[in-house]
Amino acid sequence: MSITNAPLTLTFLNGPDVAALALTNDEILAAVERGLRAQGQGQTVIEPRMHLVPGRDNDEREIRGHFNVLRGYVAPLKLAGVKIVSDYVDNYLRGLPSEMGLLNLFDPESGQPVAIIDAAGLTDMRTGAVTAIGAKQLARENSRVLGHIGARGTAYWNVRLLDHLFDFADIRVHSRRPESRDAFASRLSHDLQKPVTAVADWRSCVVDADIVVEASRLDQPTALLKTEWIKRSAFVVPYGTMSAVEISLTDIMDKVVVDDWGQCKAGPFGALRAHVETGKLSEATLYAELGEIVAGKKPGRERDDETILLWHRGLSLSDIALGAAMLDKAARLDIGQTLRYL
Repeated sequence: MSITNAPLTLTFLNGPDVAALALTNDEILAAVERGLRAQGQGQTVIEPRMHLVPGRDNDEREIRGHFNVLRGYVAPLKLAGVKIVSDYVDNYLRGLPSEMGLLNLFDPESGQPVAIIDAAGLTDMRTGAVTAIGAKQLARENSRVLGHIGARGTAYWNVRLLDHLFDFADIRVHSRRPESRDAFASRLSHDLQKPVTAVADWRSCVVDADIVVEASRLDQPTALLKTEWIKRSAFVVPYGTMSAVEISLTDIMDKVVVDDWGQCKAGPFGALRAHVETGKLSEATLYAELGEIVAGKKPGRERDDETILLWHRGLSLSDIALGAAMLDKAARLDIGQTLRYL
């Protein structure tokens, strides 16, 4: 067996490249749905996410942030991937995004590097897509009111892709800082071409909402989203790193769905961490993984009066699937840079 002398190259898509691709709502949703379907059909490998928590700097000052490492393989796409993304809650003080990172894609048969892709924009898009695909399967078809907590990067794609599917009559958003929620509402109003209301408190945002998304940025678990505010038949998506929900939230749910039980049941972070630790959410009480529903192995919403919760921690498979779609479009549009590897 001889080793080729031909140079090995990979594709690099930076942040401006990803923006230049201008993926449409439908392109994003289709890509992420493909990854979820492959998961539901048993054609993937998901390794539990890992965390690197620096803790303190050289002067013993607290570093308020951590890194997430996600790993997976999607057989139909013939790609394996590793994403490293940072989560730094105070980055707005530095004029930086709270989440930055890179997705690395590989040929699973040879191990050859295929691509390096900016993971900040990609993470925002794929997170919003999972929220929207979850709603497509689990929310009432005639959902008209959206209440969204949080205005960070992923929040924009949550609202944009949800509205693409439901065309809401009423969109309310809230975040801790008035300047943040006002700017968020203004951007959404412009992009969606409809009014989006910034509200001053959690209750006003979620009461009577058909779909509730909680994507807050808390320093520590704090039960700010009250169970009594959730109306019967609502679809609820809590996914903050630190929990913002009451332990009673799962008591009112007819179905609890996750993106991947393996990663939801482990690790120190996540909206329903206390529910797992106390046994309220277990393999016995879990209804399904979202991929099983997308693949048609289990039904999603079966009645209008069902109250349903989706907890998604973020799938490497969604990163890989969206990264694959980006590579395909980049090749068609001649966007990106070719880097020599060997």
